[in-house]
Amino acid sequence: MKTAPRTGRPDRQVRAVRLGPRSVVALLLVSAVGVAAFGWPLLAGPSSQVSAHAQDAPWLFAGLLVLLVGVVAAAVSEGGVGPKAVAMLGVLAATGAALRPIGAGTAGIEPMFFLMVLSGRVLGPGFGFVLGSVTMFASALLTGGVGPWMPFQMLSMGWFTMGAGLLPGPDRLRGRAEVLMLAAYGFLAAFAYGTVMNLAGWPFLDSLSSSVAFQAGAPLHENLVRFLAYCLATSLGWDLGRAALTVVLTVTVGPALLRALRRATRRAAFEAPVTFEGAEP
Repeated sequence: MKTAPRTGRPDRQVRAVRLGPRSVVALLLVSAVGVAAFGWPLLAGPSSQVSAHAQDAPWLFAGLLVLLVGVVAAAVSEGGVGPKAVAMLGVLAATGAALRPIGAGTAGIEPMFFLMVLSGRVLGPGFGFVLGSVTMFASALLTGGVGPWMPFQMLSMGWFTMGAGLLPGPDRLRGRAEVLMLAAYGFLAAFAYGTVMNLAGWPFLDSLSSSVAFQAGAPLHENLVRFLAYCLATSLGWDLGRAALTVVLTVTVGPALLRALRRATRRAAFEAPVTFEGAEP
């Protein structure tokens, strides 16, 4: 068996998961369910029972797992995921899961985020979404962090990693400019991740215990002001630590890791056709 040589530009981005029509539809469906799950308490009417959402978490978790499997199945059926891509996914997910508990979340010290940024950049948005979701699932099993919040973490990390794969210039931008772009993205996305995860739990705080808690039935703008105050009061320092560490690791370790990931993807030749050589009669 041999792999046919690649053609085209030598620095062209190689994608381990190439999104076809079915993959895109499955990914959009997952994202739509996620947006609804995160945002519906803010948009629900005064008569809605927000607290009842806590009872739906197991069903949401089961539904998201089915949809995530659907994304992978769609990619496989379209020829987007081969054994080499699965192996790469396993290695990176295991590495990310092992990195997460290093700081035990202390002051936002979570080094897995910079690995997700670089992996999504090199391997593309499709691989990035699957990698982010699988990594968060594996890290939850590793740290015992399984709970109603896990599907929200899986979605948020999937979006976080996919966003890095959607950044401009994947085939042209290299060197210091690319590293600075990834550092800026990691900084902003680290805050976005923390904000989205705040939104997952904030609506279920007791409004009598805090002036920044969600108020069911209040106008949207009032709840948004409460939510902003809640984020500033509870998670700003945490998110800042996560963002700062992501920037530092991206700037210092990023160039070497980008080269290593690109070298690994070139050698894996995900997109090259595989041919079999038969014995001569």
